[in-house]
Amino acid sequence: MKKHYLLTIALLGMFLTSMAQTPCDQGRYSTELFPQVTTTSNVQFGQNTDFIGQNQTLSMDIYEPTGDTETARPLIIWAHGGSFIAGSKTDADVVTLSEAFARRGYVCASIDYRVGMWPIDSVNAVTAVVRAVQDMKAAVRYFYMDRATSDTYKIDTTRIIVGGSSAGAITALHLAYLDKDCEVEPYIPLSTMTALGGLEGTSGNPGYSSDVHGVINLCGALANYGWLEAGDIPFCSLHGDQDGTVPYGRGIASVSGFNIIHMDGSQMLKARAEAEGVQNNFYTHYDGDHAVYAFSAAYMDTTIEFVGDFLVDFLGCSEPVVRPENTPTGSAFLYPLTHCGLNTIEPGNITLEVYPNPAKNEFTVRYEQSESLTLNVMDNQGRLILREALYGTETTVNASEWKTGIYFIQLENEAGKPSIIEKLSITH
Repeated sequence: MKKHYLLTIALLGMFLTSMAQTPCDQGRYSTELFPQVTTTSNVQFGQNTDFIGQNQTLSMDIYEPTGDTETARPLIIWAHGGSFIAGSKTDADVVTLSEAFARRGYVCASIDYRVGMWPIDSVNAVTAVVRAVQDMKAAVRYFYMDRATSDTYKIDTTRIIVGGSSAGAITALHLAYLDKDCEVEPYIPLSTMTALGGLEGTSGNPGYSSDVHGVINLCGALANYGWLEAGDIPFCSLHGDQDGTVPYGRGIASVSGFNIIHMDGSQMLKARAEAEGVQNNFYTHYDGDHAVYAFSAAYMDTTIEFVGDFLVDFLGCSEPVVRPENTPTGSAFLYPLTHCGLNTIEPGNITLEVYPNPAKNEFTVRYEQSESLTLNVMDNQGRLILREALYGTETTVNASEWKTGIYFIQLENEAGKPSIIEKLSITH
């Protein structure tokens, strides 16, 4: 009995000791525990060919808490904004974020990635996103390589988070949830993907993992929220509901004022994640335009606190922080989605014309098809406004009681496969 008693005391002591050494203690990860940050600039993590065929060296700036003795630290890899045509790892918002979270005990890396496209169109925009994802994956692999070899940065490779602002957030989201080359096929040919090097890419550090474990989405979007599936890694999203660059709901993303491509913004990602059981946090800057934190210290403080709460929960350092409700009301329209071509109508099977556009009180949808179709109309928040069966070759829709704004027209076949969406403007 005495031996069992002594063994129990010893085990309890070991447990209490391990608890005392838990890296979440004493405000680590939740407060700015470290007053100083050590920055290592221009660390090369790879290279690749840019959009005009020239070789580009890829580098990052690494931010560490000065004087930290922890040997297995969570890593946040940040990517800057700039619509995939501009931006830098030294942009003010990603520098502020990197420094803030380094002071909390994280290691942060702000990366450069290949930017540029010409002409500015949807195909080149998708290609630019693919290049950015490839470069971010090379940065992830760099830290797996470092941990396995020199262990310079003392990274816990089971706690790697990718995040970014605007285009950087789009990059991080696609790295995490676009995981099959064939999912890109509706946007660019698979032959193009192969020529680019696939989603994994050839930007550097081959042979190491590019797995990540969480995502920070600041004003980003996915081309298709159906890529979010049950069992996917957790994420947090922050977005202004008046964002005119990257859609808050379902809408059109723009580059330099050109409307380029339909995307599913943070509100749609929230709805999809809830439906699929994916852990997520969501914050709306009501009446906020694009990336308001980049221009306001107050908005940046809110952003840091929101992301910080998500990360503390993600790391298991505390009970979830309960803050005032800040999610939009109303249910989002969860629609059957494309998944490697399994739920798509081949463009050659259907033609779709919507006129007049803009429309006032009514509009006509004209189509040609060889099978039964259903008409779906969604508003710019992704909610289903109208759903009706179609007969013949055209139908006229009464929109006199609809609100002024942007809507999206979509045709669905008998198997529930959606066609390409057409944008409609109602201007009473």
